[in-house]
Amino acid sequence: MTHIALSHPHFDHVLGTAAFPEAEVYGAVGVDSVLLRDRAVLRDDAIRHGVPPEDASTAVDALVVPRHTVSGEWTLDLGGRRVMLANAGPGHSRHDLVLLVPGDREVVFCGDLVEESGDPQAGPDAIPSRWPAALDRLLALGGEDAVYVPGHGAVVDAAFVRAQRDELARRFGVP
Repeated sequence: MTHIALSHPHFDHVLGTAAFPEAEVYGAVGVDSVLLRDRAVLRDDAIRHGVPPEDASTAVDALVVPRHTVSGEWTLDLGGRRVMLANAGPGHSRHDLVLLVPGDREVVFCGDLVEESGDPQAGPDAIPSRWPAALDRLLALGGEDAVYVPGHGAVVDAAFVRAQRDELARRFGVP
């Protein structure tokens, strides 16, 4: 693995980067500061979700902070395939990064901005008032025919993302 994009700074999306020591790590602007500052929070969240304490501590101690931070958009050339990283949030977190892989059918890796396996989770670092706009941005990036890969659950389509966007807008009282 040569490149890793951290979709947001939650333990289940950032712990494990150390397994790929040669990889270039990318994150939304500001995620590097969060990962340096909130290591105890990451550890405690991992333990709360069933990671054994020793494993959580080891993973947090080895945590790799992004060397490349994305503000707006960044296009990577991965040897014949160009991938766009886009700072789409805030929404699920203050630092949501998505990936767009162009092709015959666009593929958008959404992080936890989209969740198929259950209701989207809004923790203390969520920005609910901005989450629907982040999903509008996802839809604009990928389009109607794209494949959307949620942070949790099965691949979805634009109609699913739009329905989740509308439900979040109702849930949080935003247009």
